[in-house]
Amino acid sequence: MRSPLNFLNLEDRALVRSLTLLGAVGVLAIGLTAWKHASIKRADAAAATQPEPMVAVTAAVAKSATYRATATSIGTIRALNSITLRNEMAGTVSQVMLTPGQIVEPGTILVALDVSVETAELEAQQAQANLAQTSLARLERLQRDQATSQEEVDQARAAQEVATAQIARTRAIIARKTIRAPFRARVGIADVHVGQYLNEGTELTTLQGVDPSVNVDFTVAQNVAAELRPGEPVQVFASDDDSTPIPAHITAIDARVDPTTRNALVRARIASHAPAPGASVRVTVPVGPAAKVVEIPVSALRKDPSGDHLFVIAPDPQGKTRVHVQPVRSGPVVGDEILILSGLTPGQQVATSGSFKLREGALVVAARDSTH
Repeated sequence: MRSPLNFLNLEDRALVRSLTLLGAVGVLAIGLTAWKHASIKRADAAAATQPEPMVAVTAAVAKSATYRATATSIGTIRALNSITLRNEMAGTVSQVMLTPGQIVEPGTILVALDVSVETAELEAQQAQANLAQTSLARLERLQRDQATSQEEVDQARAAQEVATAQIARTRAIIARKTIRAPFRARVGIADVHVGQYLNEGTELTTLQGVDPSVNVDFTVAQNVAAELRPGEPVQVFASDDDSTPIPAHITAIDARVDPTTRNALVRARIASHAPAPGASVRVTVPVGPAAKVVEIPVSALRKDPSGDHLFVIAPDPQGKTRVHVQPVRSGPVVGDEILILSGLTPGQQVATSGSFKLREGALVVAARDSTH
């Protein structure tokens, strides 16, 4: 007996086979869907019976702080008194008292030039002055007896005054050839020797005042300088890796702005424990008014492409401790703390160590950070 398919043409046979295959595929898909749905229900039922995972973190309480923006500048330490010592007159060195590093008192002789010629001239001038004084005295006695004229007395008085002036001039030359310390100072390196001939204006050494106070000169942008006032505090750091600031106070602000750099020169005074004159230091200068901010440990702040954020710890309605993502605007780092300019209030708890494992709404067990 012939099968019904035998009565169909080839096209009808292909259609029947296709429909049969589609039906089989459909039945298989329905079976797989039912199996997957049953598996998901079993997994959900198993998960419902499992406890929610908890993440262990440490927590710190946000603290209130005061923050004032600062600008950083590079400054130079200047002694209150500092000079480059030079000779005013040419001559041959007869005495040298320049010991590098030695502290000298005001008036101490540092370099003396040969004054033998001037000394001889001074003796001759003193003799001439004595003779002029004697002649003047004799003529004044004769005038009282009307034995001489007033003109002769005037000439004798003029000669005596000229002799006195010559003595003063020679003494001034001798003094200018004797170079003394103008103030209490530390002597710098010198290369002057006895017998050496010095031209006028030869550099002998440098003198740096040894006062406990020093000045520090630095430059700031013109808009920053416009807000500064004498007496305002600044902080000086002797080196980049030194975290201990040296307090200083502004004493003067230059009246002009450099037309090339648009910066203004500022001078501050360090009262004590200052670096040596000429040293380079870092100076932080306050900018604008102080503002209230929040202080938290640096480890609490997280950064990603969306911006700065942290995890705030708070109980949910069921009393469980969870974390929530809190976007913030961060400020500078001060030691182990970072200042939060906005987005957080004092008293809130934030996750510190372990916060990199957290996600929004995660259940946590928080231990108090012992370092804060």
